[in-house]
Amino acid sequence: MVPKVRPTAVLIEDGKMLLLEQRVSGSSERRWSLPGGTVEPGETIEECLVREVREETGLEVALDRLLYVCDRIDGDTHVVHITFAVRRTGGALKARAEPEGGAHPIRSVKMVPLASLREYGFGEKFCELAAAGFPDSGTYRGPVRNIRL
Repeated sequence: MVPKVRPTAVLIEDGKMLLLEQRVSGSSERRWSLPGGTVEPGETIEECLVREVREETGLEVALDRLLYVCDRIDGDTHVVHITFAVRRTGGALKARAEPEGGAHPIRSVKMVPLASLREYGFGEKFCELAAAGFPDSGTYRGPVRNIRL
């Protein structure tokens, strides 16, 4: 089993978090997720996340810091989620509907109050971390070529 790498973005502005309404893999109940997607061959994690946020929301973003890394293993599927705090650098939020042919079509995009995240299907731990500003988060150094060993 080869893991898929899926970077996701946490954009928080004025006490609200950017969310997408779409079917969430591995969950029959949850309909809302963080923007992000799967890294394509030859693409860095950062390039993927910036591209996915632009495609899904209309926003231009820059990575600020690594928040957390987690695995989801379900049968023969292994996804490594790498979640970053991002900041908006441009663009305009749009409600974007993906073509029906997509695996997880996006029905809407919106900023949701942090206090309401449980109502959108997010777990208690994630809600606590978001409310606290994701303490003890990590850092991202970019591609290996940017790290002096």
